[in-house]
Amino acid sequence: MAASAATVTISSAERRRAVAAGVIGNALEWYDFGVYGYLVSTISLLFFPVGDPLVSRLLTFAVFGVGFVMRPVGSFVFGIYGDRAGRRKALSAVIFLMAFSTFAIGLLPTYRQVGLLGPILLVIARLLQGLSAGGEGGGSTSYIVEYAPEGRRGLFGSWQQATVGAGFLLGSLSAALVTQILPHDALLAWGWRIPFLLGLAVGLFGAYVRWRYSDTPKFIEAEKQGEVSKAPLFEALTRYWRQTLTVFGLSLHFTVAYYIPIVFMTSYVVSVAKLAPSSALWINVTCLVAYVALTPVWGALSDKVGRKPLMLLSAGGFVVLAYPLFMMASSGSLTLALAAQLTMVVLLSFYAGPVPAAFSELFPTRVRYTALSVGNNIAVTIFGGFAPFIATWLIKATGNNLAPSYYLMAASAVSLLVLLRIRETAFTPLR
Repeated sequence: MAASAATVTISSAERRRAVAAGVIGNALEWYDFGVYGYLVSTISLLFFPVGDPLVSRLLTFAVFGVGFVMRPVGSFVFGIYGDRAGRRKALSAVIFLMAFSTFAIGLLPTYRQVGLLGPILLVIARLLQGLSAGGEGGGSTSYIVEYAPEGRRGLFGSWQQATVGAGFLLGSLSAALVTQILPHDALLAWGWRIPFLLGLAVGLFGAYVRWRYSDTPKFIEAEKQGEVSKAPLFEALTRYWRQTLTVFGLSLHFTVAYYIPIVFMTSYVVSVAKLAPSSALWINVTCLVAYVALTPVWGALSDKVGRKPLMLLSAGGFVVLAYPLFMMASSGSLTLALAAQLTMVVLLSFYAGPVPAAFSELFPTRVRYTALSVGNNIAVTIFGGFAPFIATWLIKATGNNLAPSYYLMAASAVSLLVLLRIRETAFTPLR
């Protein structure tokens, strides 16, 4: 069948409703996944009471990273399913799994109640969360960008990252509220469970929203043309391996520059700068609001000036500024800590706005979900999920509170080199 005969036409209203479903589901998915990171100080006391607070945080961040171990598996499972059966079905299954694994964490017995069984069950729940998260990023990116009209992929794609930030914002806000409102004893006894238990409701709502809408025009066109890949993983790793490696290289900066300021810094300013946990959480809420607000602005700008200039600004900015920003964050000043973390998040937003479109533009529809997910999730697993653990370990190993900045600078430098070698894709049609 000719390509023109298979073209799917949708109205602007249908496009808006479908993209809204994608971004709402994405936000709720990342609320479920991110809330763990904002209750690290509490979870470390309940599940890893080893005496040394730094070791307790290391163990808690290690379990945070363990959740990322399953992300490549999730990218294989849900990526293949999404490229063969459609984005909508895969994304509905993804958020359903996340909702129940998050709810399960809220029901877990602690170390004091059942000993080692408590941390073991926590690891299992995080592995299930990671399996789900592995299918979310590439799927939601593909879904949203494939609905975008020509010339607006940057803006549409940026909402994928803006709603990741919105999900983390909901998680951070819920953690901040329970931490500030409840007495410490009540927080340890039962209050910490509330944000996790809420994950079931938000996840089921997200699954319902996603299931109501049809698949993307690009995927429907591929189906009508008989272009749906029967072996998307094999095809991604053989025909599109260079592009998959490019996504991996570009993801190094993105994942480290994401999880250091948005997850690790909350614990860092408490343990190093000695700020109150509630202050640290409210700093994080403020920064996430800025991230959510700015990311679509840069996504829209990338449709006019290209993806590369903004992404180069972000990666180069972290290479130059990471060390002085950590000096500010560790000073003990609430104002300087806020300024440091906010600067990091603003720099990150320059990358987050254009990157969903930039990733999507590297691949054709037939393998986009799988290839994008695999390249991104392997980088996220190795360098992002364990970024809080690595940063905490660097402090312990070196005795230098500024050591995490070196890790951030190195990851950004690698992605900067990759960016300098790739071509601009903003002004070419989506394959």
